[in-house]
Amino acid sequence: MAETQIEWTDATWNPVAGCTIMSAGCTNCYAMQMAKRLEAMRVEKYAGLTRKSGKRTIWNGVVNEDRSALDIPLKWKKPRKIFVNSMSDLFHEQVSDEFILCVWQVMRDTHRHSYQILTKRPDRMAKLIAAKVPDILPNVWLGTSVEDAEVISRIDHLRAVPAAIRFISFEPLIGPVGEIDLNSIDWAIVGGESGKDARPIKEEWIDEIHEQCADNNTAFFFKQWGTWGKDNKRRSKKANGREYRGRTWDEMPAPVAMAL
Repeated sequence: MAETQIEWTDATWNPVAGCTIMSAGCTNCYAMQMAKRLEAMRVEKYAGLTRKSGKRTIWNGVVNEDRSALDIPLKWKKPRKIFVNSMSDLFHEQVSDEFILCVWQVMRDTHRHSYQILTKRPDRMAKLIAAKVPDILPNVWLGTSVEDAEVISRIDHLRAVPAAIRFISFEPLIGPVGEIDLNSIDWAIVGGESGKDARPIKEEWIDEIHEQCADNNTAFFFKQWGTWGKDNKRRSKKANGREYRGRTWDEMPAPVAMAL
């Protein structure tokens, strides 16, 4: 699970597997179907993580901590941007504090890499890090997912997290987010949903985020239109592409220097 086609990272690292549907952004999560495929391929840590709901495969709430995966980043000598837990949520309630701190120690020991952690549970992230992580690691980027206005309260929890870089993934963007507070938010990723059941994205929803990023000096990254294009027509994700306002947007947050 190292190499990835995700545009804003270089590799994925999954010390945790399994999750729970939490909000509307989870409905068509690619990781649920991927977990089922990996189980069929006899990858042990993905066994028993999903169930059938009608014709859909969904998480069943089982979460596995994989201690054997903890040392993987230590073996990668070339610096990488690493998306942590593309197949789970590190701050899921079933992941122990002790295991999260083990992940933190790996990130502390491998400062050549940059780690991107994305959660739908920023409230737990803020409480745990404030209480149990003594240092702010400059190579660790902490983020939350916001798919529409219903969950913008996650941004306030994210802002409370002691972090060198904070970011928001507005993907899949399935509704307008309205006016949001991007103070102390370094980076925003925006993207439409892909797949056969994808919900449309509207250009005006992107516009309001882009304009607020510009007003707050927040780096803006447009990942994709997804299944529904700018013209609201359904095509392949590749055909719809990544162009927004006549160009691609690959802005990244400024790196934070390591203390000597």
